Amino acid sequence: MFDLGDIVEMKKQHACGTNRWEIIRMGADIKIQCTGCQHIVLMSRRDFTKKLKKVLSQAEPKD
Repeated sequence: MFDLGDIVEMKKQHACGTNRWEIIRMGADIKIQCTGCQHIVLMSRRDFTKKLKKVLSQAEPKD
């Protein structure tokens, strides 16, 4: 699955040309930030799971 701080790839590429997003908030809604232009998008968990392609890297576990 996915968790806070993970880098994910979405099905559609962002307008800036990159397809890597970092999850910066999780709850009923999920907030992701583009790693290329720092644009932030907020979407429902249902929409996020539908548009998610794969998790590229997991966040480092906290102590």
